Amino acid sequence: MRSITLRRRHPAAGYAVVLLGLLIAGLCYAAVTGIGAASAASQRVSGGPLIAEGHYLFIAECSECHGLFSQGTPSGPSLIGVGAAAVDFQVSTGRMPAKELGPEQPRKVVTLHPQQIRALAAYIASLGGGPAIPTQAEVSPAGANTGLGQQLFVADCAQCHNFVGAGGALTYGKFAPPLTKATPRQIFEAMLTGPEAMPVFNDTTINPQQKRDIIAYIAASRTEPNPGGFSLGRVGPVTEGLVAFLGLLLFMVFAAMWITAKHGNAHE
Repeated sequence: MRSITLRRRHPAAGYAVVLLGLLIAGLCYAAVTGIGAASAASQRVSGGPLIAEGHYLFIAECSECHGLFSQGTPSGPSLIGVGAAAVDFQVSTGRMPAKELGPEQPRKVVTLHPQQIRALAAYIASLGGGPAIPTQAEVSPAGANTGLGQQLFVADCAQCHNFVGAGGALTYGKFAPPLTKATPRQIFEAMLTGPEAMPVFNDTTINPQQKRDIIAYIAASRTEPNPGGFSLGRVGPVTEGLVAFLGLLLFMVFAAMWITAKHGNAHE
């Protein structure tokens, strides 16, 4: 007993106790972080490689305008919080990566394949916030109300996109693109994210079922026949009347020139 007491009073005993405490704390920390690392590793198996691929694509294709950390630059807005749906819409329609800066990015040939688009969208989504890419079931117009979709489209969309989605000019060099080539998913994503000059129609403004009704109307308008034979932009009778008026006016001018020339020859 006396020997133990003497050892406890030894100058090195305090250091030994501290080292033993640090060793126990280290073992406990390793055990806890090991569990977390295993969980993180399981997550990396499903999402990590896709996000890593998207980060690589972002650095190569997008960082020049949007910044290395997606924080935005004078040439491009911040992408933090825009969500995967915005990326899928912009890249799947060829608007991004942009070839040149302008008030409006037109639809172009897509430069990235679907797997790359999913990876890029996954990376931007990992930054936090924003709507996800809708599933095929969410955007399918099967069973939708086309009549209600027409009413909603006329009330909320026709001012810019025309009554049948033919598009139209806006102010400051911007324009509402035609919807003739847009897929149901792209139309749904555009309503969710509000690209370019378009406002955001979130689910509290136009609910998902109403979005599908609008998509059904747009799809139905593409197959409607043109009784006159020519669509003329499908902007209504005003354009058709203008074309008829100009055609008649041109005919009258040529007729007057022909009569004048014939009268002059007869007089000679």
